[in-house]
Amino acid sequence: MAKVVCIHGISQEYESRETLLKEWTPALCGGVSNAGGQLSEADVDMAFYGEMFRPAGETKGGFQIPPFRPGDLSDPFEQELLANIFDSLETSTTSEDITKGNRTVAYMLQVLANTPYFGRKLQNLVIWYLKQVHRYVSEPNVRQSAQRSLLKTIAPDTRVVVAHSLGSVVAYEVLCERTELSVDTLLTIGSPLGLPALLPRLLPPADKGGKWPGQVRKWVNIADATDVVALAKRLSPIYGNRVVGHLVNNGATMHDAKPYLTARETGDAVIKGLSIPV
Repeated sequence: MAKVVCIHGISQEYESRETLLKEWTPALCGGVSNAGGQLSEADVDMAFYGEMFRPAGETKGGFQIPPFRPGDLSDPFEQELLANIFDSLETSTTSEDITKGNRTVAYMLQVLANTPYFGRKLQNLVIWYLKQVHRYVSEPNVRQSAQRSLLKTIAPDTRVVVAHSLGSVVAYEVLCERTELSVDTLLTIGSPLGLPALLPRLLPPADKGGKWPGQVRKWVNIADATDVVALAKRLSPIYGNRVVGHLVNNGATMHDAKPYLTARETGDAVIKGLSIPV
């Protein structure tokens, strides 16, 4: 029974509920403290679905990301998602290293792989991330399993859901469908809910305007100005003026959950969400 339920994003296949809870809880409590409040670690829980993306029979030390090449990114949705994220990079940086107008798959992968978000690693890591998002929207068992992880964690006394990255998609869809849930505040951080490629594939679709999520009284969206995943820094044009938006500065780790969780804006949203009587 937790007053605050968190849900993670992609690339957590080698974590667990317990390991992420150990990392997220003190960070979120710190954000609340930075905002002048207090949150007990006992009031925080984690919905975990990362194991769905863990290859069978592999371990962290033995598994290698498949040697994807640009040609493996042939699915139209994956290419559109790549272009959306590249668009975000173009508009959020003044780097002269980006050649404006060059939008081949190979070039966009090369540029994105060299960003801090992807750890300045290989292009196959970018493709691996994109394919995880594709699996969520295209494979019903993956989508349903992720949503069940959140549903089983939300309790009658849960007042706030904190959702990072792809987890914000999971949380949005669950709260739209399960209108009986009495969650007061949805807090999305580093959310891709504004990516054009995702909008028509949400349930319900949001390409013609997003639905308000169930009984949620307040929706707060927090984005780093240079977060390439959070393309739309403000979600109100899509989901309505009731969505409150805040920009934060997460430093070099612009999309990581931890700096989002420790932000004063995050803590303030949690404090306000918990102040509403059950």
